[in-house]
Amino acid sequence: MSKGIKAGDQPISIDVEKGKNYLWCSCGQSKSQPFCDMSHRGTEFKPVKFVAEENKTIYFCNCKQTNNQPFCDGSHNK
Repeated sequence: MSKGIKAGDQPISIDVEKGKNYLWCSCGQSKSQPFCDMSHRGTEFKPVKFVAEENKTIYFCNCKQTNNQPFCDGSHNK
C-alpha cells in the first residue's frame, strides 16, 4: 500500500480516553484530521484502528508518511 497525501506538517496531539476506539485517517483526505471520515472510499486506503490503553496524550501522524501508523515517527522532518 502506498502512503497517503500529506494532511499537515506537524503531528496532532489528542488526549485519548482509556478503552475508547479511534480510527486514524491513512489516506490524508479526511476533513476530520487526524481521524477517518470515510473519504478513502473507492481507494486502496483503510483507517487504522487505535484502542487507548490509558488516558494520555497521543501524537497522531498528520503527514501520513509515518512507518509507525498511526503515530508520528518524525517522517515530516525528512
